[in-house]
Amino acid sequence: MDKLLLIGIDTRSMLNSALKLDYDIYSTSYFSTSDTPAIKNQKIILQESDGESCGIFEDNFNSKSILEISKDYIDEVDYIIPISGVSPSDFSKKDRKKILGNQDVGDIEDKFRFYKKIRNEFLTPMTFHACDIDEAFEIDKNHPDIQFILKPVKGSGGYDVNLLNNGIDIEFGDNEFILQEYVSGTSLSSSVLSSENETKTVTNTRLLTMNDFGDENSFIYVGNILPLTDKSIMSDVEDINNINEELKDTSESLIDKFNLIGSNGVDYILNENGLYVIEINPRLQGTFECAEKTFGINMLEAHIRACQGEVMEIPKAQCYTYKKIVYSPTRMKYHPMDLDNIYDLPHIGSITEKDEPLLTIIDSDVDFEKLYEKVELTSEIVNKSAKRNQLDA
Repeated sequence: MDKLLLIGIDTRSMLNSALKLDYDIYSTSYFSTSDTPAIKNQKIILQESDGESCGIFEDNFNSKSILEISKDYIDEVDYIIPISGVSPSDFSKKDRKKILGNQDVGDIEDKFRFYKKIRNEFLTPMTFHACDIDEAFEIDKNHPDIQFILKPVKGSGGYDVNLLNNGIDIEFGDNEFILQEYVSGTSLSSSVLSSENETKTVTNTRLLTMNDFGDENSFIYVGNILPLTDKSIMSDVEDINNINEELKDTSESLIDKFNLIGSNGVDYILNENGLYVIEINPRLQGTFECAEKTFGINMLEAHIRACQGEVMEIPKAQCYTYKKIVYSPTRMKYHPMDLDNIYDLPHIGSITEKDEPLLTIIDSDVDFEKLYEKVELTSEIVNKSAKRNQLDA
């Protein structure tokens, strides 16, 4: 039996799918949620325990640490699937050959190189490379009619993305940043399967950030709703069919342009000027479980088969699925909740710091309004529980 390593920030959802396939599964991750399947070959960096803080993710996470503890697994397995948080570029050339998925992603993960590759073919925000904060303000001064955002050249999940203003306090250090025109509008994404010979859109989705929930100018990823319809887009649009068709055509063109294989995602902003391409995620996306629930397919199997040359047929959507990550409103100690639609659960008694990811809500329904109401009600219950279990700072 072939040996397959899943490696990334959180492997829970992929593990559930992998265990249904004919592989000997290995896993290394940063997070250890209480609902992560326990397997024989498994390593986890964050060891949660009663009364101990889970810390600040941005301060503690480092992809090099995951690779370091994975050395023996990497040598032993036949295949590797990197998930969010670990890039194919992090692996040696020898180990990269084991990756089921894209092996060369430099032109995509570097947001400025990506911009230069697509700016003459696709609608994209005006983008500059900024060596330091003074250069960022100089560029800003030369374009007085444009609001800019500052974001890392390499990064994901909306972390460290900030509006450029006089009060901003950022030290570049060893990090590189881009200055990008801020495009307001509706966040959307596409999930695409591709082999060397075929490219097929699985679904388009409504992409959600904290900005959608009243946390103005915060771009941190919160979740998705799929499939994309005139209801789930939650915006006033004239023709959802045309939007879906344009998303499909643009996403498939981009995937083909960069010769990507497997499951990949493309993020957009839609406004009155059109559909702006923001970035490509050259790996399995956060919509993974949502796609499985909506279409009744195993997305890990679909990814692997595409990497091996076969793009599977995608059934019609059976329902809407809504994923929402809840970030803790306070520093709190986790107590179990009697809810059937919460995942990525902390270990009982562990401490989650304020504004850190607490858990994930995932639910499905054929009725969009009922689904949205249920997920938002669950979100309220989780937030109230967090406040009841609040600890002193």
